[in-house]
Amino acid sequence: MGYLNLLQRYSTLKYQLMKKLLLIIILFAGLKVNAQGWEDAGKYITRDSITRKTYTLTHDTISRKTYTLIFINKDATFAQKGDTVKQRMIDAFFSAYAAEAETFNKNTLNKVTFIIDPDYKGVAATANGVVHFNPAWMLKKPTDIDVVTHEVMHIVQDYGNSGGPGWLTEGIADYVRAVFGVDNPGAKWFLPKFKPTQSYTDSYRVTARFFIWVERNVKPSLVVNLDARLRAHTYNDNTIKDLTGKTFDQLWADYAAANTPKG
Repeated sequence: MGYLNLLQRYSTLKYQLMKKLLLIIILFAGLKVNAQGWEDAGKYITRDSITRKTYTLTHDTISRKTYTLIFINKDATFAQKGDTVKQRMIDAFFSAYAAEAETFNKNTLNKVTFIIDPDYKGVAATANGVVHFNPAWMLKKPTDIDVVTHEVMHIVQDYGNSGGPGWLTEGIADYVRAVFGVDNPGAKWFLPKFKPTQSYTDSYRVTARFFIWVERNVKPSLVVNLDARLRAHTYNDNTIKDLTGKTFDQLWADYAAANTPKG
C-alpha cells in the first residue's frame, strides 16, 4: 500500500514538472529564442509566466505620490521592442491622470492597471480601472501616447451604466486629450475644422472642438460641470440649457455660424 502511494505521488510530481517544462518550451517558441537561449529568454520570462493562464511576460508596479500604476505586458514582441513606448506610457499616465483627477474627480481610483494585450484588436479600451492596449498599435504608432490621456479619463469619469449619451462621454474624453495631452502634435493628432456635415453628436474630436468653442465664447468650465452631473447621474436633457441658457442645437447653430466663412 505504501509503495502504491509513493508511486502515485511520484507520477503526480512528474506530471506537474512536465506541464511547466512544456509551457517553457511554448514560451521559447513564442519569443523566437535564438542561440543565446536562456540568457535572452530570461529577460522576458518571469515566474508569473508559469502560473498564469494567460502568459504574463512582465508585471511592474510603479508608484508616484498618490497614484500607483500596475503595468502588465502579455506580448512577446512588445517585450522585445517596446521599452521606449512603455516608459512614455508610464510617464503620460502619471502626468495626465493626476491633472485629470485634480480637475474633475479627486475621488478617482488611486491604483490603475495597464495591460498590453495581444488578444485586444482595437486601439485601447477601459473598464473597471483597467486599460487594455493593442501592442501592435502602440509599436506601430509609438507617438500616439495620448491614447493614455484619453483612456484614463474614462476612469476619472466613472459614470457607471446610466451616465448619459455615449457621444458626450467620448467627446469629453477627447476634450481632455486636447487640453491635457502630453504630445498630440507628435502623433499628428488634432481637432478637425468645422464642416457643415458635422454634428455635436459625432463624438470624439468633433464634439471636443465644439466644447472648447463653447467654453471660450459662452460658458467657461462647461465640461467640468457636465462631467460632474454625469458622474452624479443628475444629467438630463435640460442640463445644457441650465448651464448655458441654450440647448445643444442652439449652441451648435451659433458654433456653425461662427465657423462658416462670411460672403
